[in-house]
Amino acid sequence: MMNQKEIQDLIKFVAKSGVTEVEIEEKDFKITIKSESKKEEQTVYVQQPVMHQMPPAPVPQAAPAPQPAAPAPAAPAAPAQAKAEAAEDNNYITVKSPMIGTFYRSPSPDKPVFVEVGHQIKPGDAVCIIEAMKLFNEIESEVSGKIIKVLVDDATPVEYDQPLFLVEPA
Repeated sequence: MMNQKEIQDLIKFVAKSGVTEVEIEEKDFKITIKSESKKEEQTVYVQQPVMHQMPPAPVPQAAPAPQPAAPAPAAPAAPAQAKAEAAEDNNYITVKSPMIGTFYRSPSPDKPVFVEVGHQIKPGDAVCIIEAMKLFNEIESEVSGKIIKVLVDDATPVEYDQPLFLVEPA
């Protein structure tokens, strides 16, 4: 049976390689990963052995992004502000979600958050938790620097590779 890390690595491999579908089946485990490279969208199906004590949990799936009908006209000041923000964001490192799940800023509701804006982080520091299939996965920083912005609200769903934090490199 594959563990969580192996599944994450397989998803990353599929995303980077351009392969459109991978299916692995063993006697008690089956996983199918489908990807449409043009849309950068992935659908992951994981089927585990049926437990007689509990009903099977629903598997989170990536929903197709709605296509905008037409861009809305913007005021002249808005594009200049957006360009300034984009240029400013280029100086920062984006910490992204390594999986699909629910984003939590603290280890439990009664505990303080892992990081706040202004906190210094280094590789290995826990920055959040992502719950996937009833498993709580502590996400560790791979970079060092200062948290500039938290991009996701607490207890909200996140997609694979979705930006979570902006970090100013140290």
